Formats: sequence, structure tokens, C-alpha cells
Amino acid sequence: MERLTVLYDASCPLCVRCRDWLERQPAYVALELLPAQSPEAQRRYGAVPWLGAELVVVSEAGEVWAGPAAFIMALWSLEGYREWAYRLSGESFSSMAERFFLSLSSKRRWIAGWLTHPECNGDRCHRRHAHAESPYR
Repeated sequence: MERLTVLYDASCPLCVRCRDWLERQPAYVALELLPAQSPEAQRRYGAVPWLGAELVVVSEAGEVWAGPAAFIMALWSLEGYREWAYRLSGESFSSMAERFFLSLSSKRRWIAGWLTHPECNGDRCHRRHAHAESPYR
């Protein structure tokens, strides 16, 4: 495997931070980081049922991983995290890694609200939330 395409939600500040982090990591496998909402992603991967709803990783051979499995594949591609990918996909830690990813993913918009810079007006500041209608999105 020489190349993986990582399809992420470009409207999610947490996802964008993760993309930025991935870009800075030395990798064994070339990573193409592509917004799931982009016309290019729709043209190439529009038939993937999880596109835009989950983190998706696609190999150059057409293998597709979504959600926790995509997270593990992204880690597997990185020089500093391949060993962690093997550990997290093994029998001892796979269910814990899956629960962690699903929990993080289900609250990603709420978490992203805490990652944004506060809005300040005079001597008062308040934190903007990415999704104000629900603290768990």
C-alpha cells in the first residue's frame, strides 16, 4: 500500500485540527487529505455510504474503512503511530479504541466549540460553540 485518501468533515473544527496534525506527521504511506464535502470527493467516492457522516479512509486499491477502522488506518500510516495502530486493533484494546473513537466522534462539534477562540467584547469574553442547539453534537 503506497497511498491512502483520508476523507474528513471540513465543516468540523476538530476534524480540521486532526487533518492539520496528520499533515505534520512523518508517514510510511502517502496521505491525501480530502474534504468529504468537496466536489472531488463526491466525484471519486460519492458511492461510499458513510461519506461525510464518518471519517473514511480509502486505499489506492479501493479498500474502504470508516469510523474507528478509518482512525486505526490513519494511525497505521504514520511513522510514529504504527505500533499504536497494531495495539489498538488487537484483541486487548480494540473495543476500548472503538468506544473512544465513537464517543469522540459523537461529541466532535461540542468539543470543537471548546477549541475555538473566545469572542471578546471590551472586558468580557465568552466561548463560541460550534453547535449551540445541543452540547452533544
